Order: sequence, then C-alpha cells, then structure tokens
Amino acid sequence: MRTVQYNRNNTIEYAKKWAMNRNPAYYDFDGVGGDCTNFASQCLFAGCDVMNYTKDTGWYYINSDDRAAAWSGAQYFHNFITTNNSVGPVAVSEDISRLETGDFIQLHNGSEFYHTLLVTGFENGEPLIAAHTRDAYMIPLSLYTSARPFGLHITAIHVW
Repeated sequence: MRTVQYNRNNTIEYAKKWAMNRNPAYYDFDGVGGDCTNFASQCLFAGCDVMNYTKDTGWYYINSDDRAAAWSGAQYFHNFITTNNSVGPVAVSEDISRLETGDFIQLHNGSEFYHTLLVTGFENGEPLIAAHTRDAYMIPLSLYTSARPFGLHITAIHVW
C-alpha cells in the first residue's frame, strides 16, 4: 500500500458544483435521516478517488442499497476515517483553528456525531462550510450550534 496526495481543490470544486443541488449519481438521503454525510463523502471521494470496499466497515458507495454505513452516517464516517489503516482516506482529530480547506467538521450532540460539514474556506479565521440537509455553501460555522464541533484533518489517502 502507498500514500497519495489528497486533492483538496477537487474536493472544493465538487462542493461548489453540488452544495445547492444533488448529483443524480447518488441517492438523496434527505427524507431518511439527512444527506450531510453522503454529500461530505461525495466531496471527499472527488479529492481522493479511492473507496474502501470492505463490507460493513469500509467507506464506499455503489448504490443506495449497496454502500458502507460510513458513506452516509455521521458517526460511522467518523469511526472509519479516524481509524482507517487500509485503503481510503485517513483523518485525525484537529482543533477547528488548524483545519484547512477540504477538511471536515462534525457536530456532536453529547452522545454521537450527527452532522458532517466540509470546510470550503475561511473568513477572519472562521471556517466557512458547505453541507447538505440544510444546503449551504461558504457559510460561517457560527451559524451552527453544537455541544462541540470536532475538526477532522485529512492526513493521507491510502491506495494499493
């Protein structure tokens, strides 16, 4: 296995194109729990171009009935990306002030992660985000409330 560079520009360009719309290649989960992590995964895939097809514990999307829980579930996304030692993206928890464009912020309600946001820029040091469910592009993180926002900094993309 080797490590390749994460293309943060591709991630942001994808978000710019699809933040306020839906890519018809992916199911829209808005009516069944929310589309935020599905959108975040699409953006991340645009910047890494590799999925982990490990059943049950991987990170992949074939269709709405054949996908990893980590593709569309916020808590599962967090679990996968912070513990992945196989193919796919890897992230570490990071202070919000140290994130870069193309990184992620997850909102926590005190017991679990429930929302995933993509960092698309900064304004006066505050992250600007893109998201689905409540569709947004380049809005300040401060418009969201959370017990604690958690930063996820993408550190590596593992490929075979």
